Amino acid sequence: MTEVHETAIVDASAELASDVVVGPYSIVGPRVRLADGVKLHSHVVVEGKTSVGSRTEIFPFASIGQPPQDLKYEGEESELIVGSDNMIREHVTMNSGTEGGGLVTEVGNNCAFLTGAHVGHDTKVGNGVVLSNNVMLAGHCIIDDFVIVSGGAGVHQFTRIGKHSFIGGMSGVENDVIPYGMVLGNRARLAGLNVIGMKRRGFEREQIHALRAAYRMLFAEEGTLRERVEDVAALFSEQQDVMDIIGFIKAETSRSICMPRAAADD
Repeated sequence: MTEVHETAIVDASAELASDVVVGPYSIVGPRVRLADGVKLHSHVVVEGKTSVGSRTEIFPFASIGQPPQDLKYEGEESELIVGSDNMIREHVTMNSGTEGGGLVTEVGNNCAFLTGAHVGHDTKVGNGVVLSNNVMLAGHCIIDDFVIVSGGAGVHQFTRIGKHSFIGGMSGVENDVIPYGMVLGNRARLAGLNVIGMKRRGFEREQIHALRAAYRMLFAEEGTLRERVEDVAALFSEQQDVMDIIGFIKAETSRSICMPRAAADD
């Protein structure tokens, strides 16, 4: 049974499914859709054309679905889609999209957004992602599955973060991060592979060894990156994990690839 606290303000046009809980002093706007089992703690604001998936829990003072923080935005209808089984902690902000980014911001399933994290307009967040306290995602970012972004890190607009990668605390990420990569520092540089994360996800020893060997080849000193990419693609064509990295590097993007410090300095 849906529970709406007497102090909450829920627009009559909002769609609330079964077992939704809306806590004290929360506000739910007219175009909001809350799926089964969504729980809003006290003082939560959900506005705009926003859908929240089943069993997602939103904690006090989070602001979800407000207009994008983009000076070019002129009020065009845009959307925020939040998936299922997410934990959205205190003071998290998520904005809807803009015309320049397809008018939609998307968040996947089973993610954790810790206190003060921000998801900017037109950003796409995958499944199983963790944004630690005060992480800042600018507009148009792509954060793939099972990425962990540590506290206080900032990600530049249009940057891609590949799956299973790890971003160290307080890092400033302005270039694309390869899948399985680990980056640290301000400005962030590639510091190896996220081996601990892969082990936690159940990757086999052979998979990790192949990724390590491919990493050493990709970021060696000999030849150009383009040449090394082609060499790795030929040698590891049967290793899907390695080919995920190759596909990521070859994909069209507006950002450079985040490199190890020595290679970047060269």
